[in-house]
Amino acid sequence: MMLIGVDPHKSSHTATAVDPATNTDQGSARIDATNTGYRRLLVWARQWPKRTWAVENAEGLGHHLAMWLVASGEDVVDVAPAATARVRQLSRGGRRKNDRIDAAAAASVAALHGDARPVVAETHADSLALLDERRKNLSSNRTRSVNQLHALLRELLPGGAPTDLTATKAAAVLRRLRPITATDRVRKSIAKDLLADIKRYDTQLADNAAAMDELLDLHGTTLREIPGVGPVMAARIIGRTRRASRFPNAAAYANYTGTAPVEIASAESSRHRLSRYGDRELNSALHTIAMIQIRMRTSVGRSYYDKKIGAGKSPKEAKRCLKRRLADRCWRTMTRDERQAARTTLTRHTDAA
Repeated sequence: MMLIGVDPHKSSHTATAVDPATNTDQGSARIDATNTGYRRLLVWARQWPKRTWAVENAEGLGHHLAMWLVASGEDVVDVAPAATARVRQLSRGGRRKNDRIDAAAAASVAALHGDARPVVAETHADSLALLDERRKNLSSNRTRSVNQLHALLRELLPGGAPTDLTATKAAAVLRRLRPITATDRVRKSIAKDLLADIKRYDTQLADNAAAMDELLDLHGTTLREIPGVGPVMAARIIGRTRRASRFPNAAAYANYTGTAPVEIASAESSRHRLSRYGDRELNSALHTIAMIQIRMRTSVGRSYYDKKIGAGKSPKEAKRCLKRRLADRCWRTMTRDERQAARTTLTRHTDAA
């Protein structure tokens, strides 16, 4: 088995082959970041029939090459840049740094330190993550436009516009507005532009939610059956989690989401405190779902919350307990969906054969 470390850059990639048995450099190749360069790199690597690629930052600059290698049937792992930096710091050579050394360090991490993550082909979870990222950007832009519109209307109208401003209300306000000065006419013109932007964002957000719903239907998730989980929350949870089965149990997933309390123990003293770590986007999504369930008087989540309050928990502590319970349920739901999808795929392949 030969480990081939890759140090990726925007316009070029450098690969170094490292023998894991002796941890010695067996050769290096530098290519342009093009499809032709990728093919040349693969031809060079075929001198070692058994090989694994260790791509530094496969989620960043190395993403395209890593996906191309996976599509070509290659075994690829992702190595974090921080891990290669540790290897360089601990190795001999006066902390020298160049592309060949960085590539060898990536291979060494994969061989010796275990700080590598298998790279798999992109799935619907990656598509949902992209849609979720797009939605956050659209929402941020819409909020900024609404705030700018409020500021202009405050200068055009006594008391400004109502707080719960919508595109329809803003349009009605602008129709009745008769600016007096030249500067106010400019303000009204800009306000019209902002109103057009808000209407466009509303349409794009609706299309985004429909695209999420369609993709969730296509891949058959049951996550939306949980009270409080609509298409947007389901897309966020799946997109941020990716493959739920990579977590060995619900406790590991709760730790990943930051819903598991952190133990602080020393000698005879032991206590738990709120975790500030984990994926904060996932944590926020679970918090939103928990708040929705608490407001639903007949939901299972509200019953669980009331039970914790009755047991002497404070409202904050009861909400944290509910978030942990929701994290467990989401993990079980997603792993069950993954098993069902795998069985469906296997059945299709068997029928085709």
